[in-house]
Amino acid sequence: MLKARLISAAVMVPLVVTGVLYLSTDVFALILGLILAAGLWEWSRLVPLHGMTARLAYVTVVLLLIGLLWQVRPETYLGPILIAAVAWWLWVLYWVTRPQIGTLVSPLTSSLKMAAGVLVIVPAWVALVVLHGNDNNGPVLVLIVLVMTWLADSGAYFAGKQWGRTRLAPIVSPGKTREGVYGGLLASLVFAAVAGGFYSHSYKWPLAFMLVSLLAMMFSVVGDLLESLMKRQSGIKDSGSIIPGHGGILDRIDSMVAAAPMFLVGLRWLNL
Repeated sequence: MLKARLISAAVMVPLVVTGVLYLSTDVFALILGLILAAGLWEWSRLVPLHGMTARLAYVTVVLLLIGLLWQVRPETYLGPILIAAVAWWLWVLYWVTRPQIGTLVSPLTSSLKMAAGVLVIVPAWVALVVLHGNDNNGPVLVLIVLVMTWLADSGAYFAGKQWGRTRLAPIVSPGKTREGVYGGLLASLVFAAVAGGFYSHSYKWPLAFMLVSLLAMMFSVVGDLLESLMKRQSGIKDSGSIIPGHGGILDRIDSMVAAAPMFLVGLRWLNL
């Protein structure tokens, strides 16, 4: 499994880095939308939506919403979207501590989980597109949040394997440990310190950047736990099998979709 993960990462990471740094924001927005749509397709299975038609209709409606936001420019409604994202992920933080919520299969529960998918995908798309279009090294900022998320995820995996003892959320995700989370946060924080230093030689700004990054990475853990909860409630081990050693698209972006809006909120606080 580890070998497959490393080989897949060796293929995907250079493609992602090249795309983020060299694609125009228009093309980046399109490709990102397609990737997130693939993740939403897997989310529809976790709702669960039964039948190809229902799942296609759900994904199509959300894609149309993203397309509409692109036409009017996402910056136009950025404030309300970020407020909705913050409120949503704070609610998710509460939800993963009460995993019995949403276990009952009913039309109401399915509808709420469909709405949850929109709140997971759309703010993440808006945040990353707005970041990418930032005049102040936008693509680099996108790459920074992606690398921090990868480091938090990988650091948690290896630290958990080596030192993991205390379960983080036994009911939601038995394999995750607090020691693993601490290791992942430390790895991403070290990177944030280095990245923040490139933007200012004053010690105060990098420290604030590290604080923003730490907050974003803490919510990346919440995003990971949310997908684990959804999979557990639907009785599914992996959201998909398209990526060898990693599972599905949603398994790879679950942390990023939570981290990106929070990171953008922090950068706006720093006036970057």
